[in-house]
Amino acid sequence: MKKNKETDLTATYEIRVRFNETDPLGIVWHGNYIKYFEDGREAFGRKYGITYLDVNDYGYVTPIVKSSCEHKLPLKYGEIAKIEVRFIDTLAAKMIFTYEIKNEKDQVVCTGETTQVFLNKKGELSLNVPSFFEEWKMKMNL
Repeated sequence: MKKNKETDLTATYEIRVRFNETDPLGIVWHGNYIKYFEDGREAFGRKYGITYLDVNDYGYVTPIVKSSCEHKLPLKYGEIAKIEVRFIDTLAAKMIFTYEIKNEKDQVVCTGETTQVFLNKKGELSLNVPSFFEEWKMKMNL
C-alpha cells in the first residue's frame, strides 16, 4: 500500500477571532481550533468541488474518526487568522487533511490533522474507495 503523500491541493480561509471564541483572558479557547479546521475544510470543499453536500448527494457522509491539534502560540480576540488546509492523498477509503493556522504576523499558531471515513446512508463503513471519490481524485490528477 502506498504511503500517504502531500499534494498541492490546498485552500486558505481567513477568520476574525470573535469574542465568543475566547476565554476571559481574550485568548481563543483550545476547542475552537477544531472548528477553525472545519472552516478550512469547507473552504477546501468549495474550491475543489467536494463539499459535504456533494458527498451527501453521492449517498455518503464523512465523519471524523481522528483529529490532532498542536498549539504553538495563542490567538486573541479581534485578530485575523489564516487557515491553510492541505489534502493528503492515500489509497485507503478515507480523507486526510493537514492544517496550519497563522496569525496576522504570519506566525504559525496551530497545526493539526484530521482523518475522515466514508459511511453510506445506512451508517456502514466503506472499506473500498467510493467511485465518485476515485473520479474526483482522477480529476484532481492524484
